[in-house]
Order: sequence, then structure tokens, then C-alpha cells
Amino acid sequence: MTERPIVRYPDPALQVLDPAFARLRIGNAGVERLATGFRWAEGPVWFGDRRQLLWSDIPNNRIMRWDEETGAVSVFRRPSNNANGNTRDRQGRLVTCEHEARRVTRTEYDGAITVICDRFDTKRLNSPNDVVVKSDDSVWFTDPPFGILSNYEGHKATPELPTNVHRVDRAGRASVVTGDVPRPNGLAFSPDESRLYVVASGDSPRTIRVFDVVGNGTALANGRVFVDCGQGVPDGFRCDTDGNLWCGWGGGEGHDGVVVFTPDGTMV
Repeated sequence: MTERPIVRYPDPALQVLDPAFARLRIGNAGVERLATGFRWAEGPVWFGDRRQLLWSDIPNNRIMRWDEETGAVSVFRRPSNNANGNTRDRQGRLVTCEHEARRVTRTEYDGAITVICDRFDTKRLNSPNDVVVKSDDSVWFTDPPFGILSNYEGHKATPELPTNVHRVDRAGRASVVTGDVPRPNGLAFSPDESRLYVVASGDSPRTIRVFDVVGNGTALANGRVFVDCGQGVPDGFRCDTDGNLWCGWGGGEGHDGVVVFTPDGTMV
């Protein structure tokens, strides 16, 4: 059941900053709080075929599940190795970034866990944060140090690698697609996969970077600032079919929520 009753439509929680957003807002849709009581909710991923939403509760070391039909909230996986970002691959399987185990995994149809990547050049990853799967089945993920800076969302450890963005091809070969983003966080492809957006959490103020995808879809070039976030704190995001970037956003009172950027970087 919703814990934020919607009194009237359009929901005043949905603010139009630019006329370009008007066509994106559904008049009879509102913001509902599906569940609460989590220490740090991250990495939502929708399973439309199951009508279920999964997300990570990182410090509580679990992945949660909300059922659309019943409204029930339950534990999907515990322990989760302090899971953070989640997505689905092109076969519908769950792909997860794990802080504690410092790896990216895939959950098979029978529930078995397959390790996609846990090392690069024989060195352990830092703490994979967010992940996306491209149409060629390659897995792209960010590897900042957040999960090994303390024992709060993983276990404190010394980084063995720089904070890179990695790509793992269908054969399981890992590569660095960029090492130029300080503390990379959320990432997402544009609908045509010609661009990759990456949050630079190490920038001050934080920025969202954008890269051109080149090399037959295997490499990045022409990295540049897409958005200077000012006081805002961007995290995970995804593009809609029109190329608008829907961003989880923080920064305190007046900043928390979701913001939307058009492909030219306008906040709407």
C-alpha cells in the first residue's frame, strides 16, 4: 500500500521546470512511497514479467523485493554481499554490483550466481557501483572505492586499482574504457548506444560526463562535461526512449528527488 496518499492530480510533487517536460508528465500519475525503513536504498531494477521491483539496501546487506500485485515487501536475497547497482541483461537475468565481494555477478534462471568480473590485471576490483548491459551483451560497470572506504557498506580495504569504468565482453575479457572519471558512479547508455553518461562523484561540484561510443561499440572517446550539478548530488540514472536522462538526485532540502535532463543537458 502507498504511504504517501495522493490528494489530487496532477501531483504537485512533479514540478515542471521547462515546457519540454510537460509532454513527459502523465496527468494521472503521482509519486508514491512504496516502502520505507531502509538504511540506504540503491540500485532499483524492474522485473516487468514478474511485476516486481528489486533494490539494494546496502548497509543491511540485502536485496529487497516489492510485489506490484500484492504490495508486499520482502527480502529477495540476504546476505547480498552489500549489493549496490542492479540491472538486467538481454536475457532478463539480474546483474549485480557487490561491494563486499568486490565483484559483478549474474543471477542465473535457477538462482545460481555467476561471477562476471572480480579482477583486472590480476588485481581485485575496488567496489563495483553501477552496471549496464549493452545490446552486444557486453557488461559495463563503474568501480569507485566507496565500498572499501569503511565498514559501513562493505569492508575497509586498500584499493588495488584506479577508479575505472570497465567493459566485459561476451567472452569474459575485461578492459578499461576510461580511467578519466574521478570516482565514477552511475552510468547509462543513450537509446541508440552512441553515448555513455557517467556520474563523476569525485568532481567538485559533481558533474555528469558524456562520452562518444566508438570502436564498433567497444570504446569511448571525446569525454566532456554534460551537466555541472552545482549543489546537486547525482547517482543512478537511465535514459528514456527519447534520450532524456532521468537521474536520482540528492543534496539536501530542496534538492532530493529525481531530475530530468534533455539530450542537450537542459534540466526540465
